[in-house]
Amino acid sequence: MNGPGIDYEAVFQALPGAVALLTPELVYADANEAFLLTSGRTREQLVGRYLFDVFPDNPDDPSATGMRNLRASLERVLATGERDTMALQRYDIESPDRPGHWEERYWSPVNTPVLAPDGSVALLLHRVVEVTELLQARGAPGGDQARALESELYTRARELQAVNELLRRAHAQEREVALHLQKAMLPPPRPLGHHHAAVRYRPATEALNVCGDWYDLVELPGRTAVAVGDVVGHGLRAAGVMGLLRSALSAACRVAAGPAQALEVLDLYSRDVAGAESTTAVSVVIDWRSRVLTYSSAGHPPPLLCRPDGTVEFLDRATDPPLGARPDAAPRPQAETAFTDGSVLALYTDGLVERRREDIDTGLNRLAEALARHRTDLPEALADTLLTELTPPAGTTDDTALVLLRL
Repeated sequence: MNGPGIDYEAVFQALPGAVALLTPELVYADANEAFLLTSGRTREQLVGRYLFDVFPDNPDDPSATGMRNLRASLERVLATGERDTMALQRYDIESPDRPGHWEERYWSPVNTPVLAPDGSVALLLHRVVEVTELLQARGAPGGDQARALESELYTRARELQAVNELLRRAHAQEREVALHLQKAMLPPPRPLGHHHAAVRYRPATEALNVCGDWYDLVELPGRTAVAVGDVVGHGLRAAGVMGLLRSALSAACRVAAGPAQALEVLDLYSRDVAGAESTTAVSVVIDWRSRVLTYSSAGHPPPLLCRPDGTVEFLDRATDPPLGARPDAAPRPQAETAFTDGSVLALYTDGLVERRREDIDTGLNRLAEALARHRTDLPEALADTLLTELTPPAGTTDDTALVLLRL
């Protein structure tokens, strides 16, 4: 039994729709009873075999495109991790009782990724609805109407497929633009002397490769300023606002007396930026000589300081409202805490800790426990581990940025 008393294998087999599971290599891993019945194959004829060895194109039909279209759909799911709904397909299959005889069949397929904990595609769920009888009601009364319906549906399906292909190309171009924008706005951090740092950036599930979260690391004489922030919303508009605010805070922290003053400047600037309202941000200045962290937060989740002995301190003694939340700008609070060599500093956005129908403290404690448990890992490995452990298998509905520094 899996989960709280639920036998998911039995559920899978009992599903009324025809469903099969494929590996990323397009080999059948399993199929439910409805799929076996619809396809006319036994489990032994499917499981462990390559999809297109079991169901090749009709060799007697030179215009057959079912195999090509299905392969393209499955490869899109593997590449994007997103569900792909196919247009109505004609995909003939060989009769299980009459070898060499091909049956004309029509299908409406949907291919869905099953994600591993690290976000990669572990399996492909291939669901099909057969509509052959609907389209081939030629012999029944009203057969002429049925043939007209068949022709109309098939023509519309081909048109839909062509439109979908254009949309996919446009989406691919949009994603490429988003990637270039993200790389320009959030470049990898420069080396911080002998101090090790790691950053991670992950947009929400279903979002483009850009978001409103940002991170920044700035080298100052004897100090390093680290910041993360979160603009409300997703996509290109939020990313544009994020770019403005990130640049403004990066400039402010170079001349401000401390992180509180830098956030005060950012608050003033944000009031003239459409879409910047309710943005949260936190800034931490690391003084390497005095071994002191100075920090200030504008409504942002608290950074975490994990000491070498595994104790974790939430840097939450200088928290103020988000940017623009007050009618007028006002001085912001600032606090300090000492650190020892070997400690780990973690800054992040709420996508890492917030979950629907869950108290925020639960997510914060989950992060603190994971950070303490893996505190001896190098920052790069630690960042990957935290994302793997804290991100739900289906992905998150909010963007995530994460910065880790070994102090």
